[in-house]
Amino acid sequence: MTCRTNPTKQPKYQIGPSKMYKSKSVCVVVPCFNEGSQIGLVVRTMPSIVDKIIIVDDKSTDETVQIALKLKNEDNRIVVVEHTENQGVGGAIASGYKYARDEDFDMAVVMAGDGQMDPENLTTLLDPVADGDCDYSKGNRFLWKNAYKMVPKTRFMGNTILSFLTKIASGYWHVSDSQTGYTVANKEVLREIDWDSMYKRYGQPNDLLIKLNIGNFRVRDVAIKPVYGVGEQSKMKVGRVIFTITNIILRGFLNRMFTVRRQVI
Repeated sequence: MTCRTNPTKQPKYQIGPSKMYKSKSVCVVVPCFNEGSQIGLVVRTMPSIVDKIIIVDDKSTDETVQIALKLKNEDNRIVVVEHTENQGVGGAIASGYKYARDEDFDMAVVMAGDGQMDPENLTTLLDPVADGDCDYSKGNRFLWKNAYKMVPKTRFMGNTILSFLTKIASGYWHVSDSQTGYTVANKEVLREIDWDSMYKRYGQPNDLLIKLNIGNFRVRDVAIKPVYGVGEQSKMKVGRVIFTITNIILRGFLNRMFTVRRQVI
């Protein structure tokens, strides 16, 4: 993994001093794999309350890195982290989280590099974490009015099944839409979770929820608007990954039961 910097070339404009949000520093982790057509949209719509934008390139084969470095010249909040080998979206998120942890950020947001996460929902997700009401907030598209009409039917059904299984495995019965990646983690989560042991591909959200429960962290769902048709190209094949994710959920459930039992004894 490498972190690109260019100290000799100054950005075209400076964002200015850190603004923070409710007196807390905010960074946004943007995992990317072949998002050259979308990453510009994500960066240019990033709210000014964000102190740092961590673009993690997961060994893309397109021009994602080159475009990200050009964007860095325009926005001095950007850090570009490059994987030397493809790890999967979970691995890219873990790299961003570790950067946020090591730089001592108060809150770390995850926003995908494909533009499917509405920046207008950011403060809604930040609020419960910034106010100390929870340790980890996650978007829930199911809570949005008429969400079932906005989400592709195959994805809606697959997500519903995985969400139910994740409820059982994680113990968070109040949480659904387990596959959404629009989340906010506080400093304690960043420090306590072992990111190197996190599942590195599409089962990462499920694996993380189970680990959060084992760590006794408070999790809250926040209604977010489903976003489709912005030029994104899904890389997840529901039929291919659902069995893999189900296996991750089962193993996580057994791990949680064993861990809780050890704590009680």
